[in-house]
Amino acid sequence: MTHPIAALQWDVFCRVIDNFGDIGVCWRLATQLAGQGQKVRLWVDDASALQWMAPQGCPGVEVRAWGAPVPAAHEAPTDVMVEAFGCEITPEFIAYSAFQASARGQKPVWINLEYLSAEGYVERNHRLPSPILSGPAAGWTRWFFYPGFTPATGGLLREPGLMERREAFDRTAWRAAHAAAFGLGEVDPGQRWVSLFCYEPPALRELLQHGQAQPTQLLVTPGRPTGAVLAALAKTGDQNRGQIAPQRLSDKREQLFISYLPHRPQPAFDEMLWACDFNAVRGEDSLVRALWAGQALVWHIYPQHDNAHHAKLWAFLDWLQAPATLRQFHATWNGLDTAPLQWPDDHTLAEWTACIAAARARLLTQDNLVAQLLGFVAEKR
Repeated sequence: MTHPIAALQWDVFCRVIDNFGDIGVCWRLATQLAGQGQKVRLWVDDASALQWMAPQGCPGVEVRAWGAPVPAAHEAPTDVMVEAFGCEITPEFIAYSAFQASARGQKPVWINLEYLSAEGYVERNHRLPSPILSGPAAGWTRWFFYPGFTPATGGLLREPGLMERREAFDRTAWRAAHAAAFGLGEVDPGQRWVSLFCYEPPALRELLQHGQAQPTQLLVTPGRPTGAVLAALAKTGDQNRGQIAPQRLSDKREQLFISYLPHRPQPAFDEMLWACDFNAVRGEDSLVRALWAGQALVWHIYPQHDNAHHAKLWAFLDWLQAPATLRQFHATWNGLDTAPLQWPDDHTLAEWTACIAAARARLLTQDNLVAQLLGFVAEKR
């Protein structure tokens, strides 16, 4: 449930590593806070993706450049500081906050919003304090806040009315509109619709080959996914990955129809996921949106040089209660083994979809991330 809380000034800090994931999560967080009557300043070092991700902006959310001057004397002082993914708030802003807190007699609530994981440490570390021992904020406490998949975590971002919008979505009309826009003719009712938002999965060429063998409509998102598909089709490896631009909006290879999509705002990205039978997603933000979509999915987890992402992937699949076929597909897709990619038949795809729908039902019994953050801040103030 949403906890009542007065309108506060939130300052959310974001450094962009993956241009779509970090800013995607932070923008959703900011807009959902604003939707609950909060005021948000989003400090970000690269806001370029917001030009297409959220072209209309959002009332109650102000975007500021990382390292811009601290708020002026006439502006609202900070009540809540959120550093997303351990980005480390600038020393200037911490000094500003300490000065304001001394003058007001009220410290801000300082939250370190961590990465999403299903691993066991998340429940253990969620809401733990981290004392600040030096600097202008010495004596303050920074709190770890972990998103997660279980009731003992901070939950997932989910805006009010999302499931109602999902239920009202007309998949048939969306597919017909897409086919018309891309000049694909009549929609084949037996065609399997697949979305692709990935890095450079080792098994991508196999997926394309499977798509050529049965009626498949592949929706390829821009950037690295488009570059990866074009490289796989041209058998040129991953040179210039993400920099290759298709010569046309669509392509056909035997029974595989490929649509190269433009960038799209977040609500339109959701609709693409809802329209598909199978969603290949990556990172954190799109994984959560694919779970809310309730369709079969494969997660291309962000690769780490020490292979720490392997344990993270298995922990997610354990929580998901994924059937053996879906676990194997994830292993191959993420390059954890060299087994052939087993493209699901209709029965297996239905089993995967049922698995995601059951996981979504479990998640819907839990408070969402913003509701939990509001309650946490009310408690700590």
